[in-house]
Amino acid sequence: MGFEELLHKVGGFGPFQLRNVALLALPRVLLPMHFLLPIFLAAVPAHRCALPGVPANFSHQDEWLEAHLPREPDGRLSSCRLFTHLQALPNTTLWGGGQSPGEQLEGEPSTVPCPQGWEYDHSEFSSTIATEWDLVCEQKGLNRATSTFFFAGVLVGAVAFGYLSDRFGRRRLLLVAYVSSLVLGLASAASVSYTMFAVTRTLTGTALAGFTIIVMPLELEWLDVGHRTVAGVLSSTFWTGGVMLLALVGYLIRDWRWLLLAVTLPCAPGILSIWWVPESARWLLTQGRVEEAHSYLLRCARLNGRPLGEDGLSQEALSKVAAAERVVRTPSYLDLFRTPRLRHISLCCMVVWFGVNFSYYGVSLDVSGLGLNVYQTQLLFGAVELPSKLLVYLSVRHAGRRLTLAGTLLGAALALGFRLLVSSEVKSWSTALAVMGKGFSEAAFTTAYLFTSELYPTVLRQTGMGLTALVGRLGGSLAPLAALLDGVWLSLPKLAYGGIALLAACTALLLPETKQAQLPETIQDVERKSAPSNPQEEEMPMKQVQD
Repeated sequence: MGFEELLHKVGGFGPFQLRNVALLALPRVLLPMHFLLPIFLAAVPAHRCALPGVPANFSHQDEWLEAHLPREPDGRLSSCRLFTHLQALPNTTLWGGGQSPGEQLEGEPSTVPCPQGWEYDHSEFSSTIATEWDLVCEQKGLNRATSTFFFAGVLVGAVAFGYLSDRFGRRRLLLVAYVSSLVLGLASAASVSYTMFAVTRTLTGTALAGFTIIVMPLELEWLDVGHRTVAGVLSSTFWTGGVMLLALVGYLIRDWRWLLLAVTLPCAPGILSIWWVPESARWLLTQGRVEEAHSYLLRCARLNGRPLGEDGLSQEALSKVAAAERVVRTPSYLDLFRTPRLRHISLCCMVVWFGVNFSYYGVSLDVSGLGLNVYQTQLLFGAVELPSKLLVYLSVRHAGRRLTLAGTLLGAALALGFRLLVSSEVKSWSTALAVMGKGFSEAAFTTAYLFTSELYPTVLRQTGMGLTALVGRLGGSLAPLAALLDGVWLSLPKLAYGGIALLAACTALLLPETKQAQLPETIQDVERKSAPSNPQEEEMPMKQVQD
């Protein structure tokens, strides 16, 4: 008897699993609110150099600005420099009482960086980290770097939580993620300097990585084969809810400290919800903890209305399953590369996850130039994710995981590519292609989570998810920095996002299909599904495991 047969006895999909999905909905809502928070937290409002007050005898403020600020090549007044000497304007009298404009230089007048700081337009944001610590002009790289620091923290956390949850259990590490996210989020909101904010925000990313690594496998390991897709897509809609909720919360709260508090405090009820979250019975059996697994399985049967007799789920039967699946030694990241089949899966998943994250966050964090304000853009980007979930649900059931992942990545790459060909003046087409790119990239993200969880065996599932999330977050951390490439060539960031998505699409075709396949329990289960020996197996490389 294997675990799938045990799950069939107690119910592979019912009130127990639905309650589990509901309990794990909160992390899914919080993740996008933190991951996409820089859209509002690090927004850069219109700004210019701080200038002395307009003289009492001067009534034209625009001409006063012209006298102080040079113009950029595109005709706009400079946000970062001002004239060394006040410039005289034709047909105006800027100086009264015998004052002179100062020495006029031949040729181009000299300019200097803003010596007295900046003045900001507070009509859209009352406060952001850019206005708090003047992260503009020469310091704009530090503003972008906060996202990179955050995703670097997520990268480190993915490794740590992936390893620790395979060793100490999913439920215990989920509690650690909740508590540390709450404490570090509060510390970030109380930051008194940029350095303190960068450090605490990086550590917050490390803590939040626990949600990305633990939640999906903890759901899937309690689900039977037939309901993994619907449950996976259903639970991923909570991410979409978080994206749209962020637009609302950002619109209502315009101060970055209070906004950060608003997306952090929900971790408190999450800590309380751990009391009802079940540990993975699959994982418990691989660790030889039969009594605990027996207790959770009985609870599952009771909630699902599957009464079992005294011998219906005996500990002896569980002991036999545990003996077959027990992990002899502590899982290691090296185990993902020791055997040929698992090594192939791991290398391909690393490329795919880098591409998925790089393109998704590249599109998601670029909300400028679409003819909409930041709140409308964020709401539209969230709304387009709903039909993308439906696309994923229908596609993975009929076309399979592999073709769905490759197709959605290809769609994102094409949308980004066509956007390069559209003039920036045609706002409607540019906006439509950006929305299509966001929809396809989100569909790829949803499929990647489901697909990767099914590829790795139970004994290494968290470790495998940790590795792929590590590489994925590396892509996420580089996406904000890639936006700075527009200083080299305006279209270079979009070209980079689309090119990497295309590479990931091609790599996804090298992965084995998992449609209607049982979750592998051990490394041997994965290796058994190696090179197919007949054409029928060629189409279904991940056949069901027969015990």
